[in-house]
Amino acid sequence: MLELLEKAVMTAIGTVAITQKKGEELVAELKDKFKMSEDEGKNFVERIQSIAKDSREKVQQMAEIEVQKVVDRLGLVTREEYDRLVKRVQDLESRNSD
Repeated sequence: MLELLEKAVMTAIGTVAITQKKGEELVAELKDKFKMSEDEGKNFVERIQSIAKDSREKVQQMAEIEVQKVVDRLGLVTREEYDRLVKRVQDLESRNSD
């Protein structure tokens, strides 16, 4: 459940990301429309990509926090807790069978 929600959020964020090809197209458009040099256009696109990356990371962090709150509220156990309990039950069962 946790992974599914995280993947859904990341997919939504990923659609906003500027790909290299789109970035190159944007640089060409900026050069033509706004008379920017290629370097100015590349710098602009790099700044936009950096902002998008920072935004994705912040949204991912917020999503992880919110998912953890839901997990806690529902009283779900983590995989580690479950595995530890399974081992403990197996140990107790093996002691009982002796």
